Amino acid sequence: MRLTILGGGGFRVPLVYHALLGDRGAGRITEVVLYDTDRTRLGAIGAVLRQQAATTDHPLPPPVVTETTDLDEALRGADFIFSAIRVGGLEGRTIDERVALGLDVLGQETVGAGGIAYGLRTLPVAVRIAQRIAAVAPEAWTINFTNPAGMVTEAMIPVLGDRVIGICDSPSGLGRRAALAAGVDPSTAFYDYAGLNHLGWLRGLRSGGVDRLPDLLQSDDALSSFEEGRLFSPDWLRSIGSIPNEYLHYYYFARETLAAVQAVRQTRGTFLLEQQSAFYAETGKHPEQALERWQKTRAERESTYGVESREVADAGERDERDMEAGGYEQVALSLMRAIAHNERASLILNVRNRGVLHHLDDDAVVEIPCTVDANGALPVTVSQLTDHQAGLVCSVKAVERSTIEAATTSSRSAALKALAYHPLIDSVTVARSLLDTYVESLPDLAYLRA
Repeated sequence: MRLTILGGGGFRVPLVYHALLGDRGAGRITEVVLYDTDRTRLGAIGAVLRQQAATTDHPLPPPVVTETTDLDEALRGADFIFSAIRVGGLEGRTIDERVALGLDVLGQETVGAGGIAYGLRTLPVAVRIAQRIAAVAPEAWTINFTNPAGMVTEAMIPVLGDRVIGICDSPSGLGRRAALAAGVDPSTAFYDYAGLNHLGWLRGLRSGGVDRLPDLLQSDDALSSFEEGRLFSPDWLRSIGSIPNEYLHYYYFARETLAAVQAVRQTRGTFLLEQQSAFYAETGKHPEQALERWQKTRAERESTYGVESREVADAGERDERDMEAGGYEQVALSLMRAIAHNERASLILNVRNRGVLHHLDDDAVVEIPCTVDANGALPVTVSQLTDHQAGLVCSVKAVERSTIEAATTSSRSAALKALAYHPLIDSVTVARSLLDTYVESLPDLAYLRA
């Protein structure tokens, strides 16, 4: 089978290839095509992958890797297409963050003003890619990891239908950590999780016909043993009767997180830009050290993830156990195997609601547990959102849809509504300033100029 990775020069691509190298099943991926608009980045990541293959002890041949900057060439013949593009690069992300912080609102990559700016840059490109997939590889399955993942998936569905599925590693990681803290085998548990991408809650943890979440919520020691328990504090988790996705820390502790971000020397985007620019530059000079440099850079990246939120919560350094068992690459591999070989799997994915959550219409893309087989992903029944959860989800869904409208119709008015509607932007005046500055600062938003 052939897998095409869009954004093939991206820093996290070796994680996907590592997962493929460990797949010993029949009918596995045998060819990987890396597509990117930046040939230098392609070459660096291609070198990492070749060294990964050379250092892996595996009786089967590793997937063959090819690189191209021609989109149609990359798509042609693909069985699966993994989309992980970053329109505007990390340079764009630093502008997203800096503009928001300059107006005293959070500028996180996928949450609030930063997420809206990222979406406005990304959605036009994502829709054009969907159109090329429909024309060149209509039978391929598209796995979208491009952020904001739920919003981008919803924008691609009118072109690709249910053959595009969004993934994220946050919900499955949360479920696994909570299960281990509760003394439950993560592979046998059912996670009653629901919401939007980067805006969901674990409301139940069923094993052996029993919901283990209530007991977990009563134990300070168990809750303090994993990332989300430390981030939100046991008392708050007991108050809301659920465990939020880590990204909800930006909503529940917005003022504290904003102050923490404004107090540091550089934003997360600036840190990653400097770090990855050094990696690509040095790898270009010393390609024989590509894998070693990538591993060192990745370790630093992972250990500093979410540092501001952990500082606010006094959660300490990131626990290595919270980073175990893989991330989005394992979700992607499980999804591909389930579809390709009709191996029934249960995964938390971004798909059309289809009536599961009553507060949203059928076509709204939500993040919920799904059963996956050769026919794709079908959402399963979960408990309904509480009033608090539904209110926040519906507000952010309105933001997502206004952003999609702005990107697909070049509507400046819709872009302004997206910013003004967001719960973390509490002023239409600030929303106007954000939009004006983003459009002026980001070349990819020229289509929104007045």
